[in-house]
Amino acid sequence: MAQQRFEENKEFEEKILLIKRVSKKTTGGNYVTFSALVVIGNRKGRVGIGVGRGQEVPPAIQKAIKQAKKHMINVPVYKNSLPHQIKIKYKAALVLLKPAPEGTGLKVGSVARVILDLAGIFNASGKIIRSRNQTVNTYAVMEALKRLKPKLQSSNVNFSTNRSKNKNL
Repeated sequence: MAQQRFEENKEFEEKILLIKRVSKKTTGGNYVTFSALVVIGNRKGRVGIGVGRGQEVPPAIQKAIKQAKKHMINVPVYKNSLPHQIKIKYKAALVLLKPAPEGTGLKVGSVARVILDLAGIFNASGKIIRSRNQTVNTYAVMEALKRLKPKLQSSNVNFSTNRSKNKNL
């Protein structure tokens, strides 16, 4: 029973993207803290990111995981890829994500590969330009994933509402 109490619910996989040592000058000397950027996901369409700060690294990581669980989003996945292409600008970063056929793999760089993998997207290509800041790039990729729309499942839907233009109907 004691063993069950210490077992954590591992429904989400977590990856640490960045750990920074931050220093602040005060009259009494330097005040050192740590900042952690963490992404969590279940590889089934749910992913979240969080930033945590603390005087030591482990508390900063735990705070980041807690924040990431609060800010989870659902990502529409279509055949292990993205439902459509998306181009988004977030602060200085410009993110372009495209769907790819089965077997292509993830052809994106930096933090986008980790986020898409934990979201359950295994075939995609993309590019992040104009920014090398990992934190801004992470938020830019998450903003792009938030704006994805699910692909329509039925393809035989008639969208024509104005029948007067079509003489054959």
